[in-house]
Amino acid sequence: MTMKKIEAIIKPFKLDEVKEALQEVGLQGITVTEAKGFGRQKGHTELYRGAEYVVDFLPKVKVEIVLNDDLVEKAVEAIRDAAQTGRIGDGKIFVSNIEEAVRIRTGETGEDAV
Repeated sequence: MTMKKIEAIIKPFKLDEVKEALQEVGLQGITVTEAKGFGRQKGHTELYRGAEYVVDFLPKVKVEIVLNDDLVEKAVEAIRDAAQTGRIGDGKIFVSNIEEAVRIRTGETGEDAV
């Protein structure tokens, strides 16, 4: 069976909802990284001590999951439903192929490592 990697860039306050939604689908292992970035929203202007400055990198969270092919559709749907606010900057989901996975502790490979 082939494996995929899902990377989702989401709003930080949506992380708990996304984690719970993925657990409901049956996924346990996720990696979460704090990230900063911007897309079409291109940041925003803020006022600090009377000076205007552009905040172009907004706080985001990157969620990464490696999973079997047959769970991808459910996982993507779960992330989308949980992360969506309907406002600009909700984020993106990327799906890519995984060539190999190895569990460091046991040396298991492929699906067994995930």
